[in-house]
Amino acid sequence: MSDLFQNHAAKSGPVECLGQTFPSDEARREHYLKLLAEKLKDPAFRKIGGFPQGTDEAILALSDPPYYTACPNPFIEDFIQYYGKSYDSSVQYLKEPFFADVSEGKYDPLYKLHPYHTKVPHRAIMRYILQYTEPGDIVQDAFAGSGATGIAAQLCGNKAIVESLGYKVDSNGVVSREEIVDGKESWVPFSKVGARKAILSDLSPVAGFISYVYNTPSDPISFQRDAQKVLRAAEEKYGWMFQTAHSPTNDQLQLAVEEINSKDVPDLGKVCAVGRVNYTVWSDVFTCPECAGDVVFWNTAVDIEGGKVNDQFSCPSCAASLTKRSMERKWQKLMDPYLGHIVEQAVQVPVMINYKVGKKRFQKIPDQADIALILKTESLRATEWCPTFQLPTGFNTRQPIESHGLTHIHHFYTGRNRIALAAFNALCEHPLLKSLVTTVAFRITKRYGLTYQAGTWGAGGGPTNGTLYIPSLVKELNMFEMLDNAISKSESKTDINELNAILSTQSTQGLKLPHNSIDYAFIDPPFGANIMYSELNALWEGWLGALTDAKDEAIESKAQSKSLNDYRKMMADGLKNVYEALKPGRWVTIEFSNTQASVWNAIQTSLQEAGFVVANVAALDKQKGSFKAITTTTAVKQDLVISAYKPNGGLEDRFSKSGGTEESVWDFVRTHLRYLPRVKVKDGELEFIAERDPRIIFDRMVAWFVLHNTPVPMSTHEFQSGLTQRFVERDGMVFLPDQVTEYDKKRMQVAIAPQMEMFVSDERSAIDWLSDFLKRGPSTYQEIHTDFISQLGAGWKKHESKPELAALLEDNFIQYDGTGEVPSQIHSYLSTNHKDLRGLEKNSPALVAKAKDRWYVPDPNKAQDLEKKREKALLKEFDHYRAFTGRRLKEFRLEALRAGFRAAWGNKDYQTIIDIAKKVPDEALQEDEKLLTLYDLALTRTEDGI
Repeated sequence: MSDLFQNHAAKSGPVECLGQTFPSDEARREHYLKLLAEKLKDPAFRKIGGFPQGTDEAILALSDPPYYTACPNPFIEDFIQYYGKSYDSSVQYLKEPFFADVSEGKYDPLYKLHPYHTKVPHRAIMRYILQYTEPGDIVQDAFAGSGATGIAAQLCGNKAIVESLGYKVDSNGVVSREEIVDGKESWVPFSKVGARKAILSDLSPVAGFISYVYNTPSDPISFQRDAQKVLRAAEEKYGWMFQTAHSPTNDQLQLAVEEINSKDVPDLGKVCAVGRVNYTVWSDVFTCPECAGDVVFWNTAVDIEGGKVNDQFSCPSCAASLTKRSMERKWQKLMDPYLGHIVEQAVQVPVMINYKVGKKRFQKIPDQADIALILKTESLRATEWCPTFQLPTGFNTRQPIESHGLTHIHHFYTGRNRIALAAFNALCEHPLLKSLVTTVAFRITKRYGLTYQAGTWGAGGGPTNGTLYIPSLVKELNMFEMLDNAISKSESKTDINELNAILSTQSTQGLKLPHNSIDYAFIDPPFGANIMYSELNALWEGWLGALTDAKDEAIESKAQSKSLNDYRKMMADGLKNVYEALKPGRWVTIEFSNTQASVWNAIQTSLQEAGFVVANVAALDKQKGSFKAITTTTAVKQDLVISAYKPNGGLEDRFSKSGGTEESVWDFVRTHLRYLPRVKVKDGELEFIAERDPRIIFDRMVAWFVLHNTPVPMSTHEFQSGLTQRFVERDGMVFLPDQVTEYDKKRMQVAIAPQMEMFVSDERSAIDWLSDFLKRGPSTYQEIHTDFISQLGAGWKKHESKPELAALLEDNFIQYDGTGEVPSQIHSYLSTNHKDLRGLEKNSPALVAKAKDRWYVPDPNKAQDLEKKREKALLKEFDHYRAFTGRRLKEFRLEALRAGFRAAWGNKDYQTIIDIAKKVPDEALQEDEKLLTLYDLALTRTEDGI
C-alpha cells in the first residue's frame, strides 16, 4: 500500500500520536489495532450502548485507531487528557449566544464529497465554533452524522476559509466581524484563527465511517492513483458485463449471443463493434385485470416524445383502459444464488440502454445479446464477498419488501453491479478506499429512478431521498463509471491536512466522557420520526459489515415500538451525558429540523431535564439566511437554532446552599441575563429579544427550580414586581444595569422600538395578549373585543377550550367602576393621550367619566389577590378532571391542568400527574412544554422510586 494516507510532513518519517512516536503511520495503526482487538474480547466493552452488530474482523478492518473505531472508542479519554484543558473556575468565560445571519449553501465541493441523508454545511458550523471557542478547545458532536463538526473545527485554523466567511483576520490571527458601533460600521474582534479538536460520535457505523473519511487527511494525487489502480483491476475482471453491441447485423447479433452463452468471460469485440453501457432503464411489468396479459409499464404508460407518464393507458393485448392502480405487478420465482433458495420478486425487464462508443452517446432498445448478457449476470454469484443481510422491519423497508420482494441487501442491486462492486470492495485494503464503495452504494441500487423530459429520457434522475422506495422505472447506472466520478471528487479534500478529530461508533446514551472536559457542543440530532436512519443506512452498512444496533436509536418509530415519550427519554439520557461532559458556563447549539411542535417540546424538555438552560431560540430562514425570534411552539415552521448553556458552577453551588429561597430566584435571573443577547439588529432595525421578556424569564426560572425538585418561592406577580425593582426594563425587555447602556445606544439610532410578536394559542397566551394590550391603554370591553376576537384564529390549540373574554377580564384584570379616584394606570394613559384631561385631579368628574368601565392591569398587590383567587378556581376545575371516569378528556383548560400539575408536583404526588396525563390526548400533552416537563420528571421520579 502506498503513502496516500500519510500527512505530507510525515510521509517518509516517524509520526506522533497522543504523545507516542511511531516509525510510520502504519506502525501506529498496527499498534492501536492490537489494543482494540484485545478490548473487543472484553464482554463488558461489547455491552456499551449502541455497540454495532458486526464481527470483530469487520470492526477491525474498518477501524483506524486511535482516531476512529467502528465501535465505542476506548481511546477518547487519552485524547482528552492529551489535548484538553482542565476546567478552571477562576478563568472568566462569557459569550452571548450566536444569532447572526447564516447563509451557507450545499454546493461546496467538500460538502458533496460523500452523500448522507442530512447535513449541516461545515462552513455554517465554523461560525458557531469561532463564536464559542478558542484555538485548541475541544468541541463535541454526539450526533455527528457525516462529521461536518469535525471538518469545521479543523478549518477554523485556515485563515483563507475563515476570511471567506466574511470575517477579517489580522496578522496575529485575531478574527473580527463587521458590526454597527456608535452608528458606524466597525470591525469587532471576537475570536482567533486556529484549529479546534473534535470528539465525534454516532450510533450508525456508516455515519462514523463517513465522518472518518471526511476528517482524515490524505494526499489526493496518491489517493486517485491507488483508487484508479483498484478500479482498473476490478474493471479488467468484470468490465465485460457492461458491454453492448453497437449497430450489429443479424449475423453478428447471433454470434454475440453465442459468445455470451458459451464463454465465462465473453468478449463481444471479437464479433462486432461494442459500446460501454452508461445506464439501463428497467421497467415494472404488470398484469391486465381484464385479459391477464403482460403490461410493460415503459411500453404502455410512458409518452416518450412528450416526456411524461400517462395516468391512463391501454392494454397492449385487449385495449382495456388501465391505470397503474388498477393493475397488479407480475411476480416470478427465482433461485437466489446467495441465499441458496427460491425467492419471489416482482418482474422488472430492461427496456432501454444508453451507451457510448468513444465519446459519442447512443440509445437503443435491448437486443438479444443484451438480454442474454443480463440473464447471465443475474444468475451469477460473485466470487468475492457481498452483503446478504436481511432488511430490518421498518417504515422504509415495507415498500421494497411488499412491492418488489427485495428482502435482503443484495436484492437492491442488479447482478452485474453487485458482482462488480463486490470485486472492487475486496481490493480496497485501507478503510479510506472503502469510502468509494459507500459513495456509490446508494446510487447504483434499484432505488434510482428516471426523470421524464421530452427528448432527454433518463438524462437525470435519482432516488427518493429519505426512503428505500423502488420506482416502476429504474435507472441502473454503470458501477464503474460512478466509481470513476467519485474518485475525481477526492480533490475536494485538499484543505483537510490534519487529523484533529477522534471518532466513536456508539449511542449518545452510552457515551460517558470525563466531567467538565468539553469546551463546546454542536449537535444536529434525529428529530422524532423525521428519518429512520438505521433502516436507510442498512444498504451502506451492509457493505461495511457492521449494522446499527437500533435498540438505542433515538427516534419515534412504530416498527421499533418507540413512542414520542421513548424518543424524549432517550434524548434526555443522551443530553445528560453531553451536559456532564461540558464545562460549566459553556454552550451547546442544537440545529432543529422538524415542524412538529410536539417534537420541538420533546427536545426542549430533554434539554431542561439534562440541566441546560435555553438562552436563545431562532428560526433559520434558509432562503435568506436570517434568524427570527420564536416565542411559541406553535410557530415552528422553519429550521430552528437553539442556544443553551450549562450554568456555571457558582450558581449551582450557591443554589445547593441556599435552596429555594427568594434570593435563589434573583441569583438565577442575574446569571441567566448575562447569557442572553444584549442587542439584535437586522437590516438596521432593532429586534425584540424574546428571552428577555419577563414571562419567558419566569418560565426559565420555574424550569430551573423544577429540575432541582424545589418549590418556586413566589407567584408570577411577585416575580414581575421583583424584576422591576431589581433590574432595568426597556421596550418590554429586562436587562442588567451594566447591559442596558449598550442597548440604549442602539435604541437611540433607530426610529421604531422593537416589539414582541404575540401568538394567541391558548388561555395563557390570551391573558398575556390582554395584559400587553391593556398596558398600552386601559380599555372598555367594547374596545378590547374586536382586536381580541381577531387573535383567536387558526392557531388555537385543538383540545383547549376557548375562554370568554368577559371571564378572562374578570379573573385577571380590574375594571374601574367609577367610584373613588381614577387608578393611576388609567390616569396616566388618559392624561397622556387626551389634551383636555391633562392636569386634572384623579377624582375630577371629567376624568372619572372617561375612565369608567375601563379594564386595566392591576398593581402587584391586587394582582396577587387575583392570582390566588384564580389559582383556587383552576385547582377546583382540576379536581373535576381527576374525578373524570371516561377514557380521554375531549376539551379542557390547559391552565387548570398546569395548575394541577404544579400543585401535585409541589406535594410530590407524582402519580396524580401520571394518572391525569393518561386522560389527556397525546398531542395536547406533547405540545405543551409545561405539562410535558412535569409529566416527564414525574415519570422519572416514579421509576427511580423517589
